[in-house]
Amino acid sequence: MRCVRRYVLPVIAIAAFAGVLAVPVHARHSSDASTVTQLSFQSHALARRLHFSVYLPPGYATSGLHYPVVYFLHGLPAGPTAYEHIGWLRNALDSLSRRAILIAPQGSATEDSDPEYLDWGPGRNWETAIAKELPRYVDSHLRTIPSRHGRGLAGLSAGGYGAVILALHHLDDFAAIESWSGYFHPTNPAGTKPLDLGSSSKNAQASAHSFVKTLRADEQRRPTFFAFYVGNRDERFRAENVELDRELRAAHVPHVFDVYPGAHEGSVWTAHAKVWLQLAVNHLARPSR
Repeated sequence: MRCVRRYVLPVIAIAAFAGVLAVPVHARHSSDASTVTQLSFQSHALARRLHFSVYLPPGYATSGLHYPVVYFLHGLPAGPTAYEHIGWLRNALDSLSRRAILIAPQGSATEDSDPEYLDWGPGRNWETAIAKELPRYVDSHLRTIPSRHGRGLAGLSAGGYGAVILALHHLDDFAAIESWSGYFHPTNPAGTKPLDLGSSSKNAQASAHSFVKTLRADEQRRPTFFAFYVGNRDERFRAENVELDRELRAAHVPHVFDVYPGAHEGSVWTAHAKVWLQLAVNHLARPSR
């Protein structure tokens, strides 16, 4: 049986520019079907090109509308091309009642397979690249809604952690957050032990639990949709999801928490991707001119 906990209050619907596309994105699309392509820009934060997949919804080429954007982070550890595998997300997005762009960025490199979406120093500042540089680039090259109300962050497993911690660090830029079978503090590649970032202050800054006590006040100033989901047989991360739900309820922070049948596996994510993406998009601004 599906166990569901929902704790939601009404919220207002709602994630650096460095490079130039050789061909404008809109010039590549001639039909009203959705399209997926891979693009990149030169990232100062990473001292390399940051690659990402772009999903453009049906009608993008001809509508003239500006769309909300969901930034979707893949799991870790991963190779440098993990961001390319979004066919299953495309299928879910095509069936939504409200259209949105999806951006799936590269979250790792060959020599840096598990950076946890954090800033580590020159050439390894993944958080800055994804939370700041990438949205500026996307807003400059696509018809987006370039405000927090037009941006959401979602991800699965380590990408769920990345989505939550990046959004909490940048609440002025994102207004919808979703974690799919994620966790809420940085871990080793196996997901079994916490990472020590070198100081108690750094460890706290990298933990979503540290932000709970301030989120109620933040919610009143910057209404945010916050949802997280986990499988009931996810032995690595279910307990921490339940813990965060308990903390948020105690602090009276609006959120959605669902426990679904299944383990830490793709069948859970593909089965529910449409519903989860629909929830996030429904809390973003509608496409507009």
